Amino acid sequence: MAQRQLKLGLVTTGVGGPGDSNRWLDPDIPLDASVNIDWYIDVVRQAEAAKFDLVFIVDSQFITADSPPHYLNRLEPLTLLSALAVATTHIGLVGTLTTSYNAPFNLARRLASLDLISKGRAGWNVVTSGDAGTAGNYGLDEHFDYETRYGRATEYLDVVRGLWSSYEEDAFVRDRATGQFLDPTKLHALNHKGQYFSVKGPLNIQRSPQGEPVIFQAGDSEQGRNLGAAVADAIFTHARSIEEGQAFYRDIKERASRLGRNPDQIVILPGFTLYVGDSDAEARELEQHYRRIDQSFEQSLAEFGRAFGWHDFRHYDLDAPFPVQALDFAKNSFFTQAKRITDLAISSNFTLRQTVEFVRSSRTSPFTGSAETVANEIIRWFEGRALDGLNVHLGHPSQFTRFTNEVLPILQERGVFRREYEDNTLRGNLGLEKPRAVPRSIAAERWPVTVSA
Repeated sequence: MAQRQLKLGLVTTGVGGPGDSNRWLDPDIPLDASVNIDWYIDVVRQAEAAKFDLVFIVDSQFITADSPPHYLNRLEPLTLLSALAVATTHIGLVGTLTTSYNAPFNLARRLASLDLISKGRAGWNVVTSGDAGTAGNYGLDEHFDYETRYGRATEYLDVVRGLWSSYEEDAFVRDRATGQFLDPTKLHALNHKGQYFSVKGPLNIQRSPQGEPVIFQAGDSEQGRNLGAAVADAIFTHARSIEEGQAFYRDIKERASRLGRNPDQIVILPGFTLYVGDSDAEARELEQHYRRIDQSFEQSLAEFGRAFGWHDFRHYDLDAPFPVQALDFAKNSFFTQAKRITDLAISSNFTLRQTVEFVRSSRTSPFTGSAETVANEIIRWFEGRALDGLNVHLGHPSQFTRFTNEVLPILQERGVFRREYEDNTLRGNLGLEKPRAVPRSIAAERWPVTVSA
């Protein structure tokens, strides 16, 4: 068997995402980075030269004036990834697209198009939209509740994968001698009628060299974990410690096994910002420096309300007990995250100020130190089955350069990270099997989806 290899993703949030509202002040970052295609091409080519598996484009469709700079002004994922597809050759191209505010047929077609344009390098980060305000941008008075969001997502994935199986691999004969273009016996209509969607099909686009786009998922609720274990090829997550990472890793793999899936066919990729210095002490100073200048307490307080449906916490007494009633505003938003914060505040008897400060401090990275220290810690998490790879936040460009120039060579010398790409497709480089086209009549057997607790 081939030796298990570390996987790497690059997360680009341009002029500054959550917790990094002032990153745009760094002179190494163009002031318009989040909408500058030349900047994107440059950083993604850097990642490809370093043999990263993928670039991950985050997205949401609702903003307030308190949203981080990157969220205020950024490119739509599939448009951006299509441009990157023709500027790169090996790196995977993964974008966030919501099941709550896209029609399944349209999304399936757009992703399949990206997969063909990139010759098999597309990936879809499946989300149900946590920003409740998105509903108002689509003519709805209210955002879907949790159960509805995940019920729709379950059926949505079944529909999309069914559409991706419209053509069998060899459906297009393209024989000039006989004049036959298509073998009609290998074209399958979907004819789906479900609780949430009615989609006839078939999809009018062939399968790609990797079969179909790689499915990524990032939900941490019970519904989200069940959905990920049932259908995801890879899972984005967060972990503050190796123990937390190991617990999540075991949980997802065990859920997948219970559903009859091979747990080794699910790649766990927690996201991290890394800090590399000449010494461990210098790296810790750099991390504290960036944490201090990239986000003030006032900015953190304004952004704090996002998990709670963008509830404004600036109206509360900062030194009074945490306002637990605010959890009501999160019921159709990022409820799992908001409840975790609320439970922490209650158990620790925190004030609002202490809660915000704790959330700010919890962003401290476990991968901070000299190049040797960071490499050793990555290997410890990898060999300890706390992750299969990392989603590396680009952050400050100088730090990303130090990671690729100083840390990656150590990982390559230790034999845990590639020197060359193994395949031309994202699925191949992630070590995932290529799915065959499955006519809709047996799709339910291939994708036994459940989101029940």
